[in-house]
Amino acid sequence: MIAKLSGIVDQVSPEGAVIDVGGVGYLAFCSTRTLGQLPAPGAPARLLVETHVREDHIHLYGFIDTAERDWFRLLTTVQGVGARLALAILSVLNPDALALAIFAQDKASLARADGVGAKLAARIVNELRDKVGGLAVAPAAAEAPVNAGAAGPAGDAVSALVNLGYRRAEAFAAVAAAARRLGDGAAADALIRAGLQELAQGVAQRMAP
Repeated sequence: MIAKLSGIVDQVSPEGAVIDVGGVGYLAFCSTRTLGQLPAPGAPARLLVETHVREDHIHLYGFIDTAERDWFRLLTTVQGVGARLALAILSVLNPDALALAIFAQDKASLARADGVGAKLAARIVNELRDKVGGLAVAPAAAEAPVNAGAAGPAGDAVSALVNLGYRRAEAFAAVAAAARRLGDGAAADALIRAGLQELAQGVAQRMAP
């Protein structure tokens, strides 16, 4: 079972990359996010790998960080989401934006991925909403600012709450609740205020006798 590739980038295609490890080229299928972060051919690179063995093939799926790999694993637990479809989702939503979309039950964002229709997007949201807390603080992003641009005003609000000292999982949940309450089109400042209210209410409820 191959879990990691460390070698030289041999070539990059729209679907994946070939990593030369000691003269052997390994093809790893990747999201566009991972492909975009790989260096140019001839430079050293490392990919985390999921190995899928089937009767008729052995496929390697490569990831630039643990956050994306863990989301890939979680997505493929949903009925109807195979490895290629999981990569398609991770190509349009980075791990932060994906966590926020699921917390907020934003099926439209998931449906932007090729092959994901309304029914499948709803199934992903319903099945994963209670499972994403640990992934919302994935190692690659636990100390870094949220990539807010991928999630618009909601991402900006999450970033602001994280910068105020709240844990990422708490910030995601608070902003998701605020977004549902305020509706589509809410500005970042409104989401921040509403998110802070959600967090304050949560503290009050925990302290209540």
